[in-house]
Amino acid sequence: MLSCDEKTQIQALDRTQKGLPIHRGRCGTMTHDYKRNGTTTLFAAIEMAEGKVIGTCMQKHRHQEWIKFLKLIDAQTPPELDLHLIVDNYATHKHPKVKAWLKRHPRFHVHFIPTSSSWLNLVERWFREITDKRIRRGTFRSVEQLIQAIQDYIGHHNHSAKPFVWTAKADEILAKVQRARKVLEKAQSV
Repeated sequence: MLSCDEKTQIQALDRTQKGLPIHRGRCGTMTHDYKRNGTTTLFAAIEMAEGKVIGTCMQKHRHQEWIKFLKLIDAQTPPELDLHLIVDNYATHKHPKVKAWLKRHPRFHVHFIPTSSSWLNLVERWFREITDKRIRRGTFRSVEQLIQAIQDYIGHHNHSAKPFVWTAKADEILAKVQRARKVLEKAQSV
């Protein structure tokens, strides 16, 4: 079981000045302005049982790149296994050429999550981690540096991979949704 998606428009940002050094009583700093050096798209699939990630960066995120990513998954997983992919309803995942490729590769079984529920897809949680721990505070003078940082992060992650374990109970999540709904209804009535 693989949770798959793309993280698009990851920017290679270079700060205009170095941040001040961290010392007792002062957090790390960074300038608010930056220089843009291009973007990349990260395609990732996280294996649900062990937590390992298959990932690659590509310039665009069309159906052609999605098929290349499916081929990468095919190459990096044991050929005797059936692969169940959890994906969102992005049109690229349903393109006729993608459907034709999947038909020729019967070990792939695609499961679409409901519209507007991408937060249920585990790979989104992993995208948050790579963003918080590696991309957001990074300085990248080129797209190549950004891609190398992403690949290094994936390698480091896979070296000590472990499955993600949900700690929130369904009742807690639903109660939180109800509270948020009440707040929104109250705000709309004002």
